[in-house]
Amino acid sequence: MIESDRVGISNVIKQDMQLTDEQWSVVQPLIPKPKVRKDRKGRPRVEARSVLDGMLWILWTGAPWKALPSEYPPYQTCHRRMQEWVAERVFWKMLKALAEDLRQRGKIDLTEAFIDGTHAGAKRPRGTPKTGQ
Repeated sequence: MIESDRVGISNVIKQDMQLTDEQWSVVQPLIPKPKVRKDRKGRPRVEARSVLDGMLWILWTGAPWKALPSEYPPYQTCHRRMQEWVAERVFWKMLKALAEDLRQRGKIDLTEAFIDGTHAGAKRPRGTPKTGQ
């Protein structure tokens, strides 16, 4: 039996894992216009905003691409577009623009930031003397 206080995935996605209109206005100008084939054939391109939301869901959750919920475009589309945007440095520009927007609004302080607090101690091979002594 599912507890009544649990939130469905679609509600979480809508509330916490999608760009706001304000955030979208920051990144939209950075997204390159799709190249149109000369013969005008092919499928229509999936809207960039929903694809970006799918990418951010994957990054937020750490889930594999195949686990992307059906509320987003197909995982293949999101993955392919992310590869394009990373290769063209578009994704980096978007993340940088969002961070700068947050900084300007006083929502983030970039003077001190941590990506991950995990440490891994380096081991010296046996018999190796300690340095600095």
